[in-house]
Amino acid sequence: MLNRIVSGLEKFFFGHRAILLGAIGLLTVVMAVFAVQLRMDAGFEKQMPIGHEYIQTFQKYRGDLLGANRITIVLRARNGSIWTKEGLTRLYKATQAVIYLPNIDRGGVQSLWTPNSFVNEITDEGFRAEPIISGTITTDQLTPQIIAKIRRATSEGGYVGTLVSHNEKSAMITAELNERDRFGKVLDYVAFNHLLEAKIRKPFEDAGYEVQIIGFAKQIGDIADGATAVLGFCTIALLLTALAVYWYCHSVRFTVLLICCSLTSLVWQFGTLKLLGFGLDPLGVLVPFLVFAIGVSHGVQQVNFIVREIAHGHGSYEAARHSFNGLLIPGVLALITALVSFITLLLIPIPMVRELAITASLGVAYKIVTNLILLPVAASCFNFTKVYADKSLKRAQHRAKPLRILARVAEPKFAGVTLALAVVVLALAAWQSRDRVIGTLQPGAPELRADARFNRDATSIASNYDMGLDWLSVAIESNGTACDNPAVGLYEDDFSASMRSEPGVVSVQSYSSMLRKYNQGYNEDYPKMNVIPIDAENYGAISVDVSRIKGFMKANCSMTAVHLFLTDHKATTINRILNDVKQYRVAHPFPGITVRLAAGNAGVLAATNDEVASSELPMMMYVYAAILILVFLAYRDWRAMLACCLPLSVATFIGYWFMKELNIGLTVATLPVMVLAVGIGVDYAFYIYNRLQVHLAGGQNIVKSVQHAMLEVGEATIFTAITLAIGVATWSFSALKFQADMGKLLAFMFIVNLVMAMTVLPALASVLECRFPRSKPARAPGLFSH
Repeated sequence: MLNRIVSGLEKFFFGHRAILLGAIGLLTVVMAVFAVQLRMDAGFEKQMPIGHEYIQTFQKYRGDLLGANRITIVLRARNGSIWTKEGLTRLYKATQAVIYLPNIDRGGVQSLWTPNSFVNEITDEGFRAEPIISGTITTDQLTPQIIAKIRRATSEGGYVGTLVSHNEKSAMITAELNERDRFGKVLDYVAFNHLLEAKIRKPFEDAGYEVQIIGFAKQIGDIADGATAVLGFCTIALLLTALAVYWYCHSVRFTVLLICCSLTSLVWQFGTLKLLGFGLDPLGVLVPFLVFAIGVSHGVQQVNFIVREIAHGHGSYEAARHSFNGLLIPGVLALITALVSFITLLLIPIPMVRELAITASLGVAYKIVTNLILLPVAASCFNFTKVYADKSLKRAQHRAKPLRILARVAEPKFAGVTLALAVVVLALAAWQSRDRVIGTLQPGAPELRADARFNRDATSIASNYDMGLDWLSVAIESNGTACDNPAVGLYEDDFSASMRSEPGVVSVQSYSSMLRKYNQGYNEDYPKMNVIPIDAENYGAISVDVSRIKGFMKANCSMTAVHLFLTDHKATTINRILNDVKQYRVAHPFPGITVRLAAGNAGVLAATNDEVASSELPMMMYVYAAILILVFLAYRDWRAMLACCLPLSVATFIGYWFMKELNIGLTVATLPVMVLAVGIGVDYAFYIYNRLQVHLAGGQNIVKSVQHAMLEVGEATIFTAITLAIGVATWSFSALKFQADMGKLLAFMFIVNLVMAMTVLPALASVLECRFPRSKPARAPGLFSH
């Protein structure tokens, strides 16, 4: 039945070539109009896992806690201190510039010049809070005496290490961003990053002062700007691929045809994304070009098949029809498997990953049309002579001489040794990759290189300020009793003290620490009164004062907060702190109090890492299940299922081992690459096994069938893998670290999957055929067995 379907499709497509090519051409032009309108689209909330415990906490209290989406700007004097008229004047102007940036929560902006930076003073009249810099002071009035007073107030208010660096060479401005404005319009992070450079960095940075900027908006903006360089590297990869294809086939027409067919699906993909209302996320910008690589893989197999058919005496038209018929089944199997692989990314409830899954799935689905239908139909319109085909076949036979030696892997004495080595490698790779890290492994922005401006700024700020740039906010829920029940404050104080001594915690700020501070202030700054007041009336009065400061409690007293500022946002650091909090929660239960995790940017990262970790195994299981089902439907043979899947599993574990050795964590950026590696590996396996099955159906024994299959498609498979590996390896020179890492990982996975497909697959197929002989002859998967 499958053969009848393929035969019917062949007659239809080749019988209506002009209509088909015209329709595809028109569609490509229309899609190109939309494709050129596609823009980068980043979002903070797009990276939040939907429904995760930590995100629920973040969303429930986002108006009461420190905002996770904030920017930090530091003005640093290159020489001398910040305590000069020029330094403070520049800080004032920078603060005003930040306040008037779009989507800024103006009430949340804080610097020495904002009224929410105040000093608690004990006077004859009692407790009084005064701004560090009085609202009556202007920059023109900054005399040495006033500057000295501001400096003293900053020290007395405890702002050295928070708003002013320890060496007093710099001062900080912090601001919280609203992703949507009052009209509901989503912030354009790429444009906002350019605005930060134009309105903040450029006007206030010169030979005397440096401006340092960090935060999600800056980070994602820098990544997006760096991602535009992807086009350059992809252009290089495209040229290398084109040159390699020409070297392989010695035909300009075949080269242009293959590249154009692969690019056509890319145009359709971009156009469809625009029509669906999506943009291209900076962290997913590589995916379309990875899908392009899949198209090149299938295109080379088509060219190889057509040339071989012409050399056997068929005309170009007939050869193209035979290629369509012979490669449609393995091609569709490989592409559907890749499609299922990307669709499984929808299991991860992170909007950005789901958009990426849709992007990749569209590209793979379009490959079925452009590389399995369009390419052979278009090739049938050209006249390739037998003289050209004979020369190509002669070159192929000359290049394939080493394959005759490699094909001996199917001989029983070599097959057993090969499988034994594969088992050892699998066991070693599984053992070495057992403790691979889910999440980032480097401080700063892991997507950027260590010497990137953002990471240099982050390192400088972290070394000069007490407040870590990454924080975990823990919500202490008490059913509205926090303001009149000292037991809540005492419980939180014990918790804060316990967390303060944990490795990875730089400092702790909490509702209880504010209670201590205010209680000491109300008692003439007597050090021994730096405690939680146990008198309910006094406790309640101080809680009212604390409630005026954003970030430490909810107005109705149902939640108070503990902010744990961390040394970095490495997955190992965050996971250790989270485990410590969970252990404390279990070991110290208290009636009416719930310790709830977690907000802050570290909480969002932890939730993302959790979803990646919990989704990885089910996703891979679905992918392999899809491969098994598709192979069984195509070949109706359990031997084929094992032969195609087991080598792929070995390659996957080797890939995990490689990631661990290169300190590449499994993240929302690297997980799709591992999925893609499965898709590429399946391509190799299906094409080899398809020809193997053809020869088995023709009555040849397993050893001869393997040898013929390797000679027919082995060269094209090796060529494709090496060409693609060289192309993506150029990404290693990218300014974006995650792109460089992806280039290394992909190049490695292309080669590893090639090695597994060319060694373990034929060896396993041979052993299975010898150990478990067929009761019925093998079925040919296509109509032609040339």
